Amino acid sequence: MKRAERSNGDVAGYMPNGDDEDEGEETEAEPQAAVVDLGIEWESDRGDAEGKTGIDVIQTLVKRLPNSPGVYRMINAAGDVLYVGKARSLKKRVTNYAQGRGHTNRIGRMVRETAHMEFVVTRTEIEALLLEANLIKRLRPRFNVLMRDDKSFPYILLTRDHPSPGIFKHRGARSKKGDYFGPFASAGAVGRTINSLQRAFLLRTCTDSVFESRTRPCLLYQIKRCSGPCTGEVSRADYEELVDEAKAFLSGKSSKIVAEISKAMQDASAELDFERAAIYRDRLSALSHVQSHQGINTQSTEEADVFAIHQEGGQSCIEVFFFRTGQNWGNRAYFPKADPSIEAPEVLGAFLAQFYDDKPIPRTILLSQGVEEQQLLAEALATRAGRKITVMVPQRGEKKDLTDHALQNARQALGRRLAETSSQARLLQGLAEAFALPAPPRRIEVFDNSHIMGTNAVGAMIVAGPEGFVKNQYRKFNIRSTEITPGDDFGMMREVMERRFSRLIKENGVPDRTVESDSDEFPAWPDLLLIDGGQGQLSAVRKILGNLGIANAVTTIGVAKGVDRDAGRERFFIPGREPFSLPMRDPVLYFVQRLRDEAHRFAIGSHRARRKKEMVRNPLDEIAGIGPGRKRALLHHFGTAKAVSRAGVDDLMSVSGISAAVAKTIYDHFHEKG
Repeated sequence: MKRAERSNGDVAGYMPNGDDEDEGEETEAEPQAAVVDLGIEWESDRGDAEGKTGIDVIQTLVKRLPNSPGVYRMINAAGDVLYVGKARSLKKRVTNYAQGRGHTNRIGRMVRETAHMEFVVTRTEIEALLLEANLIKRLRPRFNVLMRDDKSFPYILLTRDHPSPGIFKHRGARSKKGDYFGPFASAGAVGRTINSLQRAFLLRTCTDSVFESRTRPCLLYQIKRCSGPCTGEVSRADYEELVDEAKAFLSGKSSKIVAEISKAMQDASAELDFERAAIYRDRLSALSHVQSHQGINTQSTEEADVFAIHQEGGQSCIEVFFFRTGQNWGNRAYFPKADPSIEAPEVLGAFLAQFYDDKPIPRTILLSQGVEEQQLLAEALATRAGRKITVMVPQRGEKKDLTDHALQNARQALGRRLAETSSQARLLQGLAEAFALPAPPRRIEVFDNSHIMGTNAVGAMIVAGPEGFVKNQYRKFNIRSTEITPGDDFGMMREVMERRFSRLIKENGVPDRTVESDSDEFPAWPDLLLIDGGQGQLSAVRKILGNLGIANAVTTIGVAKGVDRDAGRERFFIPGREPFSLPMRDPVLYFVQRLRDEAHRFAIGSHRARRKKEMVRNPLDEIAGIGPGRKRALLHHFGTAKAVSRAGVDDLMSVSGISAAVAKTIYDHFHEKG
């Protein structure tokens, strides 16, 4: 047996934010957090278990297991991890699987599919719990409870690396020097709070480069949402006082700040300085706006996360509320993937261990009901946080009201989701009937292009399934080919299809459509392709799929705009069938229109983002050896990139940091040699 080699003093350390995007394919949703290399060495002695499956392989392996805490993995014949579990005693836990009786249907299936097991011994059960949570997020075994949404939370950042600090929305690693306040449940909650704080404390939100280049106050100063530190409209001392007030407000001293501003307003009014009094009045109004939009006001809960779980219709919903500095900073609903047979305490406990694997942990965690091994979970979270963590189920008072409110929200969120899922299932069934599909599609991909006269061309793919739009599967394709005639939609679609399906074949192989899959995982291969276009676009796509050898692996349908491009008169093109239209009020027609409109929205948004990036690109960015420092020095000296392009070598050398060689490089970049 081998122990887990710990990274940075912890078995399962925090997972830094990162991305895992395909080259040339970018997701709209935020990428999931990357998992650190844990350096785990698994005991993998098959021995007499070679060739056996199910109970036989488990009974063979259990003989050599110790009575020590650790983590185990159950693996099928294809090498896929089925389940990750932790145990106080590996021998006793695995022995339960080997007995072959008293199992639920879920565990019975898991045992039958097991062809191999791997183990790692840890020093304590707490280490085993931390390691288990990290591995579940990394491996996503189908029989575990899984978090479906692992986006990082946004924060408010008050910078400390500038003489005039700014207030910004921040997401990701906390690498920038400053004070972080959060987490907030959504970017919208952060945006609304910052907007109100701007009016209350008049702090800047511009970037440092914009701040340095201002010669007169911007529009935000004119509409009283910034005090104008960039051009000296406010003194350094007065601005620092505003920053301190904002920091105190976000740190929970809101009543003190409100009282101070109120007194200043009354003093200004007593002195008949009504203009200054009006400024204080507007600041008070902005602060009351922040507090009134918190929904719940607490008196005794300074820092806590509130969790409530509700189960219905074979699904689970966990509602999370965030309280920091006595203020409610929003809530979010999660729908973890779990077998319907798993009870709420097990689902909630597994969810909590994964939830805090890469997030800051508050001092108090309030639950609507107890979870399995609650004390062990609290000790594990305390180990990770480095301080005491209280996990409790309140029975009375304000904290009980908070969990009851969260539970009510969980019921409502799950009710909405069940209604949407039921409606989506009916639409997919209707889609299958309207287009004569063998079964309702589990994955639909819709493609569209966007460009202006062929410039900044972008292809877009959106994905939909039984639960609606799957935004973390969206992809955009920056058109790269130089052989495509500008504006050639057929050529752009050809490039998109070739890149999309060549990579899909490489990563997942070609599916066998004759064998029905029993996996409940969201499929990688689409069952249906919707192409925005008529017979010409459809034929081009079918030809590409045929060249790749997958013409029969996916159903393809062309959707052409109707007469006068009116919605409701669309024509549908399917190989082997005459073009047809659906009745004007058919729900399936509305569903297809929603899919097409979403693809159009995503394509246009991607195109605009690329065009904006091209518009703000500076010619100096294209010169080798010109980094941010030299670029800033050149612009400060000459004013514009155009002036730099006209400068001679001697003029360029007069700029600090520009040597003769660099000056020659810059000059040659803008002047072609004869």
